Amino acid sequence: MSDPTRNMNRNLRLRAALAVAAVTGLGATALTALPAAAAGEAVAVQYRQSAGGSDQAEPWLKVANTGTSSVPLNQVKVRYYFKAEAGASYTYACSWAVKGCANLTGTFGTLAAPTPTADRYLEIGFTAGAGSLAPGANTGDMQLRFHRSNWQPLNQNDDYSFGPSQTTYANWSKVTATVGGVAVWGTAPAGNEPTPTPTGPTTPPATGAALFDDFDYTGHTDPAIANHGWSVRSNSGGPGVPGATWAPENVTFAKEGTNAIMNLRTSTSGTGESTRHTEILTRATKFKNGTYAARVRFSDAPLSGPDGDRIVQTFFTINDLKAPMADDYAEYDFEYLPNGGWGEPGNILYTTSWETYRPDPWEAVNQHSEVRASYAGWHDLVLTVDDHAIVYYVDGQEFGRHDARYLPERPMSINFNQWLIDLAGQTSTTPRAYDQKVDYVLHVKDQVLTPAQVAAKVGAYRSAGTTFEDSVPAAQ
Repeated sequence: MSDPTRNMNRNLRLRAALAVAAVTGLGATALTALPAAAAGEAVAVQYRQSAGGSDQAEPWLKVANTGTSSVPLNQVKVRYYFKAEAGASYTYACSWAVKGCANLTGTFGTLAAPTPTADRYLEIGFTAGAGSLAPGANTGDMQLRFHRSNWQPLNQNDDYSFGPSQTTYANWSKVTATVGGVAVWGTAPAGNEPTPTPTGPTTPPATGAALFDDFDYTGHTDPAIANHGWSVRSNSGGPGVPGATWAPENVTFAKEGTNAIMNLRTSTSGTGESTRHTEILTRATKFKNGTYAARVRFSDAPLSGPDGDRIVQTFFTINDLKAPMADDYAEYDFEYLPNGGWGEPGNILYTTSWETYRPDPWEAVNQHSEVRASYAGWHDLVLTVDDHAIVYYVDGQEFGRHDARYLPERPMSINFNQWLIDLAGQTSTTPRAYDQKVDYVLHVKDQVLTPAQVAAKVGAYRSAGTTFEDSVPAAQ
């Protein structure tokens, strides 16, 4: 079961979020999904180690296009595998890169099948600003490093991908690469090889009711937001810090490369009165079985000021609790806590499926999966609901599978929010702000899509220049 404090905070959010929801309109958000690797797309990874010291690892990498087609770098992900020190959390940094450090992302993950030389990995991705690689071209230097978050010593000699004698660039098969979610280079640690088709078919169904929103708006007062069924929250109440304001002006929109991006900013100066939370949700509660997807950028650190706040960054669906322990309640969450909270000391990503709860005395019926690792950076989040199970995917890989007893009986709304659990994680009165970005949102009614099909469907919308569609009928 989840920590009771965690559940109570979530309960406050449920009531507050649903107080805003009406029964009209529809919503959508923009996510950048990655298509499956096309014929002719292939890459190799070259590696050299820059430092064998005891306080940080410095894997320097190049990605080379060895195929016959141009490769968009935002479809490429590279993994470097290592053995974590007991209880350690890690911090990624880019010292210098030909493509620009701002166009690289670094996130840590946990292996499903740990080995004596690997239980974690650093995954490097690219933004659209990194461009494409022509056949025969490479990225040039990517001078990367990572260290324990508390700068305690680390041991690289038991790391799967570490090559102590690799002091000049050369092809290195102990670092893996995928293009569009398809493995194209390297050998993963034993037991962690990709399945032949981890994301299944890549062609989405041609028809079916769907909601897609690329979040191409001018600001939180843009009339199109309401016309498209969204509500930007401004009413007071929970969850989170008592006395905090839900600030619609902190929901902003901008272009990053060719994509429109929605940004949710949460800020505080260490008091309830100075705290600004953010939330956007569909007014309609008309979404039930099918596929939900969003591309979300989580952040581990504030834009400036001291770190440590117990912040919650989310993508979720929900309906209202009609009565304590009512069996027609439903909620399905992606929740990232970069600084811990609810009894957790550090980074953790939860996926949680709710059957019901009672607020007083507290009782909850839910099932959850979690990974204690940093998820800073962009991630493709997919949730599928059919008559048999609820399945969560992160970056094309299954993250959690929950039982049929948690299936929804009534339609739900679609929501994003970012808020502080409390002010105990960081007590400073120095101002700080955290950003959570969203690229798109997609719902396909009554159809279970694979992550690759989601990517293809989003790609088709964008190729057609479609920034918004809502053909999902109102709930009956």
